[in-house]
Amino acid sequence: MTSGKPDSAGGAVRLRNVSKEFRAPGQSVVPTLQDVSLDIEPGEFVVLVGPSGCGKSTLLNLIAGFDKPNSGRIELDGAPIKKPDRDRLMMFQEHALFPWLNVIDNVRYGLRWKFRFQSAKRTEIARKLLKMVHLADFERSSVHQLSGGMKQRVALARALAPDPKVLLIDEPFPALDALTRQKLYGDLQNIFVETRKTIISVTHDTAEAACLADRVVIFSARPARIIDTIKIDLPRPREINDPGVVDYARQIMSRLEQKDPHAANA
Repeated sequence: MTSGKPDSAGGAVRLRNVSKEFRAPGQSVVPTLQDVSLDIEPGEFVVLVGPSGCGKSTLLNLIAGFDKPNSGRIELDGAPIKKPDRDRLMMFQEHALFPWLNVIDNVRYGLRWKFRFQSAKRTEIARKLLKMVHLADFERSSVHQLSGGMKQRVALARALAPDPKVLLIDEPFPALDALTRQKLYGDLQNIFVETRKTIISVTHDTAEAACLADRVVIFSARPARIIDTIKIDLPRPREINDPGVVDYARQIMSRLEQKDPHAANA
């Protein structure tokens, strides 16, 4: 296992006093994120945890550039994030694969911006990634022939194909069975160790957070504020039932159950 520091490719994410609110037609303003400040280092695996609906996915969308904050600033390697870009790619809750493309062509699609890459080079990269997610024998399979876990593996490979600085993961595991989730946790940790990419993931599963993260950032209920961070000081690879993981999951849950002292009804 490599434990080296990330290379010069970057991947530092900085949020300063980020707030976001929504207003539905004819309705009052709904504050979602409030004054969120956070530094994420290059090559760090950070998991955002909080109650369902608190605004974790909204924050991920802001980092991706799909939406803009009402106030505050979000930067990648010192430059403001203003729009989506392939230096930040998302793995969604739904796999979002193209059913008319087979497995390898779905992964190759992630390389469509690499105009300098010849077809053979794109295929070489796609095959390397499929091997990393244990799907080398399924490159010509149709999407409808795959299980849910296999589809998420293809989605992971496709997100990694353009070699983004930051991989964003929005709760892709809850619909999968426990054994499949455990295998995907292992795959994701291996990929993280090998690539040293910055990974920012969202979950409400405290055990998943403890299993995957270098650092867990805990949010309050909406409007979401950061109420604590917990560094996970455990070697990799980890399994979700490891005693150390279970202990950290309890710590995270205990902090989630505490009232936010800044909340209006605290």
